[in-house]
Amino acid sequence: MASEPAYQVLFLGAGPQMQCGVGQFTHLLGEAIEDLDPGQCATLTLTRSEGTIAEIWRAVGSASSVVCNFPIVAWKRVMVRPLLALAIARLRGRRVILIQHEWAGLHRLRRITYLPALWLADTIVMFSPLVRRELAAAPLIGWTARKCILAPLPPNIEAPAGIADSKLRQRLAAAREQGRLVIGHFGSIYPGKQPNALLDICATLKARGQQPLLVYIGSFIRGVDKVEREFRAHAAELGISDDVIVSGYVASDHEVFGLFSQVDVFCYPLEEGITARRSSILACVQSGRPVIVTGPAGTDEFDHHPRFKEEIDRGAIVLVARGSDDEAYAERIVSALKWPSVQMPFDFDGWWQEVAQAMHALISNPTPGPGSAPDSAGRIPPTGT
Repeated sequence: MASEPAYQVLFLGAGPQMQCGVGQFTHLLGEAIEDLDPGQCATLTLTRSEGTIAEIWRAVGSASSVVCNFPIVAWKRVMVRPLLALAIARLRGRRVILIQHEWAGLHRLRRITYLPALWLADTIVMFSPLVRRELAAAPLIGWTARKCILAPLPPNIEAPAGIADSKLRQRLAAAREQGRLVIGHFGSIYPGKQPNALLDICATLKARGQQPLLVYIGSFIRGVDKVEREFRAHAAELGISDDVIVSGYVASDHEVFGLFSQVDVFCYPLEEGITARRSSILACVQSGRPVIVTGPAGTDEFDHHPRFKEEIDRGAIVLVARGSDDEAYAERIVSALKWPSVQMPFDFDGWWQEVAQAMHALISNPTPGPGSAPDSAGRIPPTGT
């Protein structure tokens, strides 16, 4: 007779050497669930050199559920091994839980790599009703949206007790002393975040005599898109190349928040509007600076995420109506500068406890599939509710 699995959940990860936004989320989620239920979590590291079929078979057999935040690392580097792990999990009768952050914003070739994971998943955890609707509208694969449930997304990074200085921080400080308006944008730079739209707003502000300086705190995602080339070309076309800085990879949270301290306002003009999956916006909120963002596409976007909605309601996140032109964003930025900078307490641990409780309730449910875990709105209720 087969023995009971030693763990409730096995997380698929890429190891500490391959940390990125996806990897960081997986790591923090595993830690948060382990804090709730010590000894019930295990991690299987999958890289181009780690994770043989035998190792995957043994690791999958040791847990009742397998959680995959796909892709577990930069999408072109490690694709086959996590998909193999999910297939083995289904073969061995283990529950497969897929965490899916976005859909329509992904390049079509990247979406193709997700198809096997969507088919293999018993449950798909999402963080935005908009993304769930995007998946439901997708040809051939839309039926998998019936497996989706919603969970509240916490921020990936926490404001540290102190900050670190850097040459870029000193440059931004000097610019502010000269009367320049420093506009920030944090996170990876890729088409889904419409990085070129902020260039247009910068040009509008410059035409109004505001002396803007855009700082993109992050780096371009390498892929099949010519994102950086088109970005640089558009900045040159607008005549603002000297008014734009791209930091590249920033190694520590202390340095990130050191840069945040020299930003006057953050701005995210998003074609899709703000969604509850934008953890980079939550990181910016912790700086105490106003965050200007396009309003959501649907009125239900934050129904499952009251903490996120609270940040909007208290004015930390300032919404601009969808369809607004560059002048409207420029005006909102200028208006926000007149508001006092207030850094409210941010319960980072509370955000993570909330999603950990929700995921723990899902993982602990002995019934396969999503039907019995979420409430009637397709949300995962926290433990005890």
